[in-house]
Amino acid sequence: MPLLKGLRGRAAAFLAVLGPGFITAMVDNDAGGIFTYSEAGARWGYVPLWTLIPITLLLVVNQEMCARMGAVTGKGLSDLIREEFGLRMTVVVMGLLLVVNFTNVAANFAGIAGAMELLPVSRYISVPLGAVLVWGLVVKGTYQSVEKVFLVASGFYVAYVVSAILVGPDWDAALASTVRPVLLPNLPYVTVLVGLVGTSVAPWMQFYLQAAVVEKGIDTTQYRDTRIEVVVGCIVMAAVAFFIIVACAGAIWENGPRPIQSAAEAAEALRPLGGSAYALFAGGLLCASLFAASILPLSTAYTVCEGLGLESGVDNDFDEAPSFYWLYTLLIAFGAGVVLIPGLPIVPMILLSQVLNGVLLPVVMVIVLVLVNRRELMHEWTNGPLYNVLAWASAAVTVALAVTLAALTLLPALQPAAVPSLP
Repeated sequence: MPLLKGLRGRAAAFLAVLGPGFITAMVDNDAGGIFTYSEAGARWGYVPLWTLIPITLLLVVNQEMCARMGAVTGKGLSDLIREEFGLRMTVVVMGLLLVVNFTNVAANFAGIAGAMELLPVSRYISVPLGAVLVWGLVVKGTYQSVEKVFLVASGFYVAYVVSAILVGPDWDAALASTVRPVLLPNLPYVTVLVGLVGTSVAPWMQFYLQAAVVEKGIDTTQYRDTRIEVVVGCIVMAAVAFFIIVACAGAIWENGPRPIQSAAEAAEALRPLGGSAYALFAGGLLCASLFAASILPLSTAYTVCEGLGLESGVDNDFDEAPSFYWLYTLLIAFGAGVVLIPGLPIVPMILLSQVLNGVLLPVVMVIVLVLVNRRELMHEWTNGPLYNVLAWASAAVTVALAVTLAALTLLPALQPAAVPSLP
């Protein structure tokens, strides 16, 4: 059966490259992302769902370009920035990313704490145990073993699909809002929009994906399957975000719109609707937080070490890449330690991390676009004219969102006296 043999061959080729694109997209739904999606649904209902289609397109464009650069050049994004733009630009970008990623790491340990406190287990027990677990996974593992664990962890996101179904939301309203853009000129709504973009298309993703493609050894002969994997991962990520927003819109917004203080509070709101929905939402939060608490410090360690020309990679031993592993260790230690400080305003920090993602993203997007269009670097693998129009338009949208947020924050007079009612 030639057709069956061909399909088996395609499946084997796809499974051989499966990992970087899918994992990067899925871990994007981390504790900060879950909180942002939950806040959007609890406060604005189904209205923000329209953002998920353009966000998915934006994510595919960005991820595809970085995966392609990794396959063509065999170098990580930080390596290319240092070689093409110089050390000064590299240090600036790394410094900004380090600040943003640290807040994201802390946000994920806060997610671990919030999820376990629902059991209830004290954060002074759950956070240190979680830190040791994610540290040991990467430091003691190889790239292949770590990747397999991450792929299995991606399956836990189905919990949000099931919890949304159990809530019984207004599916007609949800589907209508998915294709009906609504813009409201007030600061909280624009902040949510920027946060949705920032948490769904985070700057760290570009660095991690390209580094993972390089470490996995994917080249141009395998790139076709990697591109499919990237697209599939982005679509699944957006689907998970859709169900989180819908679950919170049905459980919270329909009973009275209100802001929430954490993703754990969103899970708590599902408790009256049935123990299963509540348990699934809380369990998903815990798994997503542990998942991201491993990936985000790893992404940062890749970025900084590549940018400085230091040895990096999970396949290296601690002695072979000490800077890589020490940075990974310190990010976990300080990220977990911050969450244990009494009275620390965790929720504002989580929201800030998502907005900072949205502000930094245009900078990273412009750098990626310049690099991917350099023919001496990418040869025949540069963007085509139509692709460039789409990519630069995406960058322009993210710049506009960031500028709008800054304007509404710094110029309160631009805000209307009354918040427009939702349609």
